[in-house]
This record gives sequence, structure tokens and C-alpha cells, in this order.
Amino acid sequence: MSANEPSDLIYGLEEKPTPTVALFTALQHVLASLVGVITPPLIIGTVLGLNAWLPYLISMSLFVSGLGTFIQARRIRHIGAGMICLQGTSFAFLAVILAAGFSVKNRGGSPEDVMAMIFGLTTVAAFIPMIVSRFLGQIRRLITPLISGTVVCLIGISLIKVSITDWGGGHNAANFGSVPNLLLGLLTLATIVLFSHARNRWLRLSAVILGMAVGCVAAALSGNLTLHPFTESWIAVPQPYRFGFQFDFSLFLPIALISLISILEAVGDLTANCLLSRQPVEGESYVRRLKGGILADGVSCMLAAIFSALPSTTFAQNNGVIQMTGVASRYVGMWIGCLLALLGLFPAFGAVIQQIPAPVLGGATLVMFGSVLAAGIRIMTQSPLTRRDMMIIAVSFGIGLGIEAQPEFLSHLPKVFANLFGSAISAGGIVAIVLNLVLPSDTAVRQTRESKLATEK
Repeated sequence: MSANEPSDLIYGLEEKPTPTVALFTALQHVLASLVGVITPPLIIGTVLGLNAWLPYLISMSLFVSGLGTFIQARRIRHIGAGMICLQGTSFAFLAVILAAGFSVKNRGGSPEDVMAMIFGLTTVAAFIPMIVSRFLGQIRRLITPLISGTVVCLIGISLIKVSITDWGGGHNAANFGSVPNLLLGLLTLATIVLFSHARNRWLRLSAVILGMAVGCVAAALSGNLTLHPFTESWIAVPQPYRFGFQFDFSLFLPIALISLISILEAVGDLTANCLLSRQPVEGESYVRRLKGGILADGVSCMLAAIFSALPSTTFAQNNGVIQMTGVASRYVGMWIGCLLALLGLFPAFGAVIQQIPAPVLGGATLVMFGSVLAAGIRIMTQSPLTRRDMMIIAVSFGIGLGIEAQPEFLSHLPKVFANLFGSAISAGGIVAIVLNLVLPSDTAVRQTRESKLATEK
């Protein structure tokens, strides 16, 4: 893939949109990612009984997401990919962080002790992507387009499940799958698809916002929009290590393993971003972007631990927004970072957006997450797939999606292995890497056969 190929991008990677265009586009990225940013701390806080600190944890998640996104886009001293790489917590971390929190609680630890341990462990884990980023150039065999495309596809498929759940009404919704919910999601989706193909540039740039606005209006008119009063503090002040610092090596190992897996996920996301931004997905410039992006992930994880947020990695859903809006400008990434940081400092803004009905969010994110899947397919099929490639894809998809569909499949394994292979992304990605390393290439097989025939003659 070359940066010089014909493109339908309205603004390329290094082009600077007007402030109005940048703001509209950045808002759509924020809307697409907000739920993903605040959901992990919401789950962790609720399950571990940290409810008194939830508003602060959510605010800090948004604040750190903004800092990390700005660093990725700005690319400060080779730290950052120089693209729109929105930062947020990967759901892959939830299981291991919950396990660490429960371990502290079982020892009689207070909520503050739980958070001190979580953020102490994630502080040390932040060094893993920083270190690995320095060696990406030497492990290019692990990040071939086939591997990256497989991981991106698995990311997209996993995210689509989240969209469908929201479209139906959300987890454990009493009216899940009701006709009003389905119609709201369908209306939102149809509006976004319609405007994203409009000839008018402004309609295309605003497709996600317009779709969600139409969905919210329809929800209000049909009585499906319930507004909740805001009762929290209007300003959240970031405080470094507010809850202290604790560390336990036995609890650290699972988090370290997931940190390694999240690097593979980030490589897939960064590759998809390069593809959509019309940048090379092979060669030295590609590797430099990967190294800067993974290093920025580590820096974001460190900032997250310092300011009481969960580990931060590159999000996939924003690649779908790039494709829909036709805006890949990294300057928009800086706007996104500033907006998210402001949301973190002023929790009321986040509270307003949180009240968007789940079916509207589901309809809006479905097309974005589907675009991630489509990007993965494009990455895999840049060159004709060989019989070996098809075998790697088949086994990786089969194991990854099979385990995600039946998580009890790993219930009798040690927790470390269950956590490591517990998601489609980690299981499928690891299988793809192993098969790519151990299966002989078709070229090697052909050369062996030709050599054998020549010897027989």
C-alpha cells in the first residue's frame, strides 16, 4: 500500500483541516469511543465495590485517554505513531485486574488498598510495551500483513458483539431486543449510512453526529430517552498516585502477559490505521510508525497508572470513523485528545453523553466496527492468499472465535492460561503467530519439491 495511491480521503494524514471541520470530526471520534473509554473503570469499580470513587476513576480515564491520544497524534520525539490513534483501556485487561483486586480484598484490603495495588501493578506493566517497541524492527516476521489482518478482523468481530448488545438495549436490559430498540438502532444506522455517502462534504463529515442526533430525537419522541440529574463535583482535579503504590509479583504475571497480548492488538489497530490513512503497511516507515505507536501506548499506560486510570492501548473503533468521514489528518487527533482531556476535567460533559440511549449507540458503532473488520480483510488480501495462508486464517479464526463463544472451554486450565487465551483477539493472534512461524512457506515447500525431483532425475 502506497501513500500515493488514489484515495477518497477528504483530508490526508498531514493535511490540516479548518478548526470547524476538525472540531466536527473530533466530536464524532469522541462519541464513537466514549463508551469504550468509560466502561472498563465502570465495570472494575462496580464489581470491586469502589463506587465511592467511580466518578473520579471515570474522569481520570477520559483525561488520560486525551493525553495519550494527543501524544500519539503529535508524535513527540519519536513517541507516537503520528496518526489518529485514540487511547483507551482494552477489555482484555478486565479479567486480570479484577482477579488482582479480589485477591487484595480477600486479604482484608480496603478499597484504597485495592486501587493502590492495581495502579502499582499497571505502573510496572507499562514498561513492557516501552521495551518491546524498541525491538519491533527485529521481529517483523511476527507482524506480517497476514498476522495483522487476522488480528484486526478478530478485533472487529469482537467489537461487533458489543454493538449488537447495545442495539438490543444493553446488558441485562429488561426490554432487550424489543421492537422500539431495534427501530432506534436501525434508524441511527440508516441515517449514518445515508449521510456518509452524501456528495456534500459537510454531511459526510457529520454523518455520525447527525445519525446519533436523529436517533436521540426519535428516542425522546418515543419516550425512550431518560435524563438523569448530575449530582457530582463539576471539576475533577488529577492527583498523582492518589491511592498510593503497592506491588505483588504473583499478581503481576497475568497482567504482564496481557500487556504483551495488547501489543499484538495494537499492532493490528495501527496497521489498519495506516491502511485507511493511505500510509505504507510494509517497510521501514511502517515499522517506525509501529515503534512510535507502541512506545506511546507504554507512555499512556504509565500516565494512566499515575493518574488512577486503567492501562491504555490503541482503540480500533476510530479507524471506522476515519473511513466514514474521509478525514485521516493527525491534527484532528490532537483535537480529539484535547476534547477528551477536557471531558475528564469536567465530568458533567461526560455525564450528558452517557445518557445517549444504548440502541442509538449500538446502531452508530455497528457500522464503525464493521469497517474495522473490512479493514482487516483488506490487509490480509493485499496479495493472493496461498493454501498456507488459508490454513493459518482458518485455524486462528476457529480457535479465537470458538473460545470467545464458549469461554468455559478453558475453565479447567490454570488461571494464567485461561486469562491469556480467554479472548478471540489473544487466542487467535497467538495461534496465528505460532502457525506463521512453524508452517513452512509455500515457496520453501515448492523449492524442496523441485530439489527432490531434480535429485531423482
